[in-house]
Amino acid sequence: MTEQAARVGFLYPGHSAEDDYPRLEQMLGGGVRLTLVHTDIGTDAHRVDELLEMGATHRLKAALGELLRRPQDAVLWACTSASFIYGPEGARRQVAELAEAAGLPATRVSSTSFAFTGAVRALGVRRLAIAATYPDDVAGYFVRFLEADGAEVVQVSGRGIITAAEVGTLGREQVLELARGNDHPQAEAILLPDTALHSAAWLDDLETAVGKPVLTANQVTAWEGLRLAGDTAPRTGLGSLFRRTRHPDPVTTATV
Repeated sequence: MTEQAARVGFLYPGHSAEDDYPRLEQMLGGGVRLTLVHTDIGTDAHRVDELLEMGATHRLKAALGELLRRPQDAVLWACTSASFIYGPEGARRQVAELAEAAGLPATRVSSTSFAFTGAVRALGVRRLAIAATYPDDVAGYFVRFLEADGAEVVQVSGRGIITAAEVGTLGREQVLELARGNDHPQAEAILLPDTALHSAAWLDDLETAVGKPVLTANQVTAWEGLRLAGDTAPRTGLGSLFRRTRHPDPVTTATV
């Protein structure tokens, strides 16, 4: 960990579960600063065409000025669907363009989709169950993104929720049931991929409910940001991912 506490900036699409980030900042402690700025998402819809527009780099770049009013050690596009929807190469280009616009090294910029692949490798798991809030076709893009990184998806379901705003209304019991209802005996971990889904307050509860690691979007996004900023200290209360000290090899997400 660097002598100065990590400062991580997040570009977050719209308004749904953004309050996970101040909660995560408090849970992380140690002076860590998580700064969040909202991006203009256009239409709030988990549909392929709308997600491609939501993740267009001109929308991300438009919010960078506000985010970079304070120095950031790392910057994350805090969105899963509007990064994996481009496929691995397109998501790398998205990150590369964002890094260039931010004036940061490519190794200090990432997105939630790459945070998931990094977290999977950090835990040393391969067989995954996906508990998605998205429609099935959108969830399929996430499956292919993970498989391109070497994972095996043994279970996937889409809840079919179109808007992030609706996802953000799901409470503790609904989120726990989402994980329980989409577990699989062969799965080594369960992934809940939507950053619109609240999870920060229930990370350990989720793992207790299913008896295995659970990775949620806002959790892995914060973890990735700290990792890129050089903070790899283990922490409790934030699930298996933060308790473990193993870390993946550096990922050149911005390499096109």
